[in-house]
Amino acid sequence: MKRREVLKASLGAALLAGGLPGLAGAKAPPARVRPGAAGWPAAADWDRLARATGGRLRKLASPFAGCAGDAAACATLREQLKNPYAVGDDPALTQTSGWQDAWLSQPSAYAVAARETADITAAVDFARTHNLRLVVKGGGHSYKGGSNAPDSLLVWPRAMNEVTVIDAFVPQGASALEAVPAVRIGAGAMWIDAYTAVTTRAGRYVQGGGCTTVGVPGLVQGGGFGSFSKRFGTAAASLLEAEIITADGQVRIANAHTNPDLFWAIKGGGGGTFGVVTRMTLRTHELPEYFGGVFGEITATSDAAFKALVARFIAFYRERLFNAHWGEQVSLRDGRQLHLSMVFQGLDRAQAQAAWKPFLDWVRASGDYNFKEPTIMAVPARRFWDADFWSKTAPGIMAKDEREGAPSHHAVWQGDRGQVGWYIHGYESTWLPAALLEEGSQARLVDALCAASQQWWVELHFNKGIAGAPPEALAATRDTATHPGVVDAFALAIIAGGGDPAYPGMPGARPDEAAAHRRATAIRKAMTALRAVAPDAGAYVSESDFFQQRWQETYWGPNYAKLLQIKRRYDPDGLFTVRHGVGSEDWSADGFTRTA
Repeated sequence: MKRREVLKASLGAALLAGGLPGLAGAKAPPARVRPGAAGWPAAADWDRLARATGGRLRKLASPFAGCAGDAAACATLREQLKNPYAVGDDPALTQTSGWQDAWLSQPSAYAVAARETADITAAVDFARTHNLRLVVKGGGHSYKGGSNAPDSLLVWPRAMNEVTVIDAFVPQGASALEAVPAVRIGAGAMWIDAYTAVTTRAGRYVQGGGCTTVGVPGLVQGGGFGSFSKRFGTAAASLLEAEIITADGQVRIANAHTNPDLFWAIKGGGGGTFGVVTRMTLRTHELPEYFGGVFGEITATSDAAFKALVARFIAFYRERLFNAHWGEQVSLRDGRQLHLSMVFQGLDRAQAQAAWKPFLDWVRASGDYNFKEPTIMAVPARRFWDADFWSKTAPGIMAKDEREGAPSHHAVWQGDRGQVGWYIHGYESTWLPAALLEEGSQARLVDALCAASQQWWVELHFNKGIAGAPPEALAATRDTATHPGVVDAFALAIIAGGGDPAYPGMPGARPDEAAAHRRATAIRKAMTALRAVAPDAGAYVSESDFFQQRWQETYWGPNYAKLLQIKRRYDPDGLFTVRHGVGSEDWSADGFTRTA
């Protein structure tokens, strides 16, 4: 029997037997209440919530409503949209403006701008009592619209951004012998806040995300990756403890000793699903001496030469780069181009050059390729997220938040700025098993990659497949809720495309729907060609198709049945519901109507 059939059978048996905690005898609540409908909280109710949160309740509206008829104000606002920090500082905005035929970024009715755990508890209790849609926004990067929902109450912990480095952390209920170096991070902190405290200032490393403006708890709960995950595992693999508010309004500690089931679930079980995480404590690691990168482009002069280039690179990757040192990506692009954008850790520049020499020698020896010598650079690892260092060493690599009063360490990689506010046309991903790198399988992989790239760009993110990592990183990642296929994959293939920001009400924002549909079709065809060599591989929940089929199996595989039990134990009425999140099959697409 195939794995997906086993999964369906086990779920079905549990449902028929009433064996899932919180399900037997549970009464389905009515549809969640919208503004203007019977049951929507009265003004006096909202006033009580405002008082309970110390005046931190905000009524939200689209920022574009305030610039109607004012061209100068609109121009200023559009300029601010190029800055992800400005977008993140507005509770009415998200870092993605929408997805064609799927969702649009629209503000909640109200937001609690939380500054302490009690504020979030009050918001959770209020939403449960009044049967409201509840949404949690951290960094606001959810591609599937999980950071926003119209007519909802938003929990917005942006101000809870404290980061504390701890020399010897002991989880609650653990022995003092289990003490390890760690960092405690608040719900509103971004990864740049964590990297600045841990790496730039303390000289340690914490495994987080590659994009500096992504929120910490959301990435960890999604089982996310960073540039050096091939060495340290997923971000979830380093989680030691979390404080989380569950649907009953209880503040719980979750770690390997206390509420271990909940602890396991939030290590990759999906953000916004099991409760509101108010803080996380993550293990820190010894910092390598150097971090570095390899950047360049190689263009083939014919289709045959391009296929030969891809074949040679795949063989070279298997021989020289399939190890803990190398991460990030290469992409197969229009015009028969192989684009290099890789990073490394634990090597100096000379070692990195030596690793790449056989491949570059092969390219130089052929007359079928046009390229400039790739840039190969190494920098002290402690300076990797230091914007002041980059401004002196290589201006343009990082861009600071130049707004008056902005924290001096707030900067973004220049390459990430193109996605600020973007409107997605299509986005698909699949893990590629390391077995495809074996000599007898490489030809099939190359054929699939070339066929896919004829439809759309194909990106291979090597740091988002953990095969090739050290045993301890593999073991820690295996002990998370993420699809087990992640530890068998050498890369995550991403095929995606989008357009300019298109927030509702934004002057001049007119998405070309016909073009978006064409691109979505091409992206789907490209992924179909690639999945031919990995038909049963899973996908990364945070970077995948909004319309994903068999999403329970694709995102979590054999882990889904256990996750569903935990969900129904801690949230039997589905207060926390996100698109294709654990238990969301019980709710309509917009999260307002119960279907089960």
